[in-house]
Amino acid sequence: MRRATEAVVETVADGDAPYTGRSPEALAEQFDAPVVPEGGVGLDAAIDEVAETVLAHSVATSNPRCSAHLQCPPMVPGLAAEAMLTAANQSLDSFDQAPAATVLEQRVVDALCGLFDLPSGADGVFTSGGTQSNFQGLLLARDRYCHRAFGRDVQAEGLPPEADSLRVVCSETAHFTVKQAAHHLGLGEDAVVTVPTDDGHQMDVAALDRTLADLTDRGRRPFALVGTAGTTDFGAVDPLDELVDRAAEHDLWFHVDAAYGGALALTDDHADRLSGIELADSVAVDFHKLFYQPISCGAFLLRDGENFRSMARNAAYLNPTAHDEGGVPNLVAKSVQTTRRFDALKPYVAFRAVGRERFGTLVESTLELADDAAALLNDAEDFELLSDPTLNTVVFRYRPREGIGDETVSRLNAALRRRLLDDGRAVVARTTVDGVTSLKVTLLNPTATLDDVAAMLDVVRDCGRDALAELEVTA
Repeated sequence: MRRATEAVVETVADGDAPYTGRSPEALAEQFDAPVVPEGGVGLDAAIDEVAETVLAHSVATSNPRCSAHLQCPPMVPGLAAEAMLTAANQSLDSFDQAPAATVLEQRVVDALCGLFDLPSGADGVFTSGGTQSNFQGLLLARDRYCHRAFGRDVQAEGLPPEADSLRVVCSETAHFTVKQAAHHLGLGEDAVVTVPTDDGHQMDVAALDRTLADLTDRGRRPFALVGTAGTTDFGAVDPLDELVDRAAEHDLWFHVDAAYGGALALTDDHADRLSGIELADSVAVDFHKLFYQPISCGAFLLRDGENFRSMARNAAYLNPTAHDEGGVPNLVAKSVQTTRRFDALKPYVAFRAVGRERFGTLVESTLELADDAAALLNDAEDFELLSDPTLNTVVFRYRPREGIGDETVSRLNAALRRRLLDDGRAVVARTTVDGVTSLKVTLLNPTATLDDVAAMLDVVRDCGRDALAELEVTA
């Protein structure tokens, strides 16, 4: 363990750049030794090999110039908890495999329900992240609707003949896992109806009203409305209060994807942005984003814990019915997984060690940095700021001079992004806004400063100038 820790510190934590710039081909050339040799090389040698070939060429998430995605720098309490839970190797699918862990997970779930002001009777379970949580929310929503509308037990009988008319409604900037879930649930991605967003990248409520009316007129059956608290590109938070009203009016299951923005609940100044989440039927929250925990770590929260019954099952060897009657905790009945890690330990240790107030300060510092970064971009002549940040993502384009059309700017920013990855001095994301390739920084790191952002933009400029020169030569 000491040798592994030293390898991480020497190759990841102490690195000058967020990435070495190695290409996939160059990385593949390192792994020519047999994965399963006839004789082992010994633990020390295996750790040293991993340090040289893997850790040294990993993205350094704690580097302040690593800001491409919602991939957080993990805090030390979470790393300590990760070591403990992995060594203990508890499995949360039955009480006798994880007695204290089972009880503690429920304790953490109860605290999370309180954090989001969910009522008495709320419940939840830990998940691998937002993808699984969003899937589970729509699974329960679908099954409830089919039971109410058609008297159909989907768990036992499968989908009803009317399933092709079922619809899920979300904004056009909702996470792709809403459509992915519809596919996995047997409804197909075409069952997801997207609603336009307003100038703030939030779901347009007037457009939602028109969409719901149109679906009703055409004989479609919307059963779930998904609100997003923190979109991937712009960090936008949908008007949850108003969506709650529409969900109630149309008898829709209201699911909130708060995988990104859920951490606002820890803050003093920004928690009110989540107003309405306390009335959601289900909530997805991630801890491996703005809660700074190691991957993977998420939770699915349910306003009425009784709704878990529609997906519950009992296995004689694991959670017999007698256990339920005897009061033995039964977490596997609330999860789509069987064997499951004790990930709840990570936020538990972090919360206990750091406290809500300090946690909230960390989150708020990144929001302030994003505002300052946006101002820096807005003042620069060679960058185009595309929107004021809502959370801590900042979307922009490199546009070195006036008169360059969007088609050229799109090609330029795509080429620039490729050069950045090869360069390794800054890790920046690529996205598309209004059909034009754009760049994005996600400023999750609470240790990053505006000087770090300025240095990152200087690297973008360097790569941008090279990319522009190449484009002009080949034009």
